[in-house]
Amino acid sequence: MRLSAFLLAAVAAAAPFGASAQVSVNIHVPGLIAVAPPAPRYEVVPAPRAGFVWVPGNWQWQQSAYGWRAGYWERARPDYVYAPGSWVRADGGWRWAEPNWRRAERRAYRDDRHDHHDRHDDRHGHRGHDGGHGGYHCPPGQAKKGNC
Repeated sequence: MRLSAFLLAAVAAAAPFGASAQVSVNIHVPGLIAVAPPAPRYEVVPAPRAGFVWVPGNWQWQQSAYGWRAGYWERARPDYVYAPGSWVRADGGWRWAEPNWRRAERRAYRDDRHDHHDRHDDRHGHRGHDGGHGGYHCPPGQAKKGNC
């Protein structure tokens, strides 16, 4: 009985200490950086260069800190548009979205001089089959990205 009373007193005395203890768990997710990248540096973009695309500078994660990678010229690819990389928020941290080349949208050239029906209302007052918008529609948000 004496041992159980002593044990009970020890547990009661230690209870406040256990309640204030904090547990910290740091889970490493590959490719996820907990620290936000700094603001981009200002770079003077050189004059256009035929057959090349300017790749803007960006912050790159290097072991335990960000390091600046200056902009550079990359050879253009026919029928493709360059999409620069960027840092995006993801899963409680930051992840680098790699740059890539996307197939350029081909815009069909229309010669409206010979297509009287599309340029004017028909006998029922309807516009041509393109709805009077010129036959081209830019999806929402794509114009800001320079895709239209």
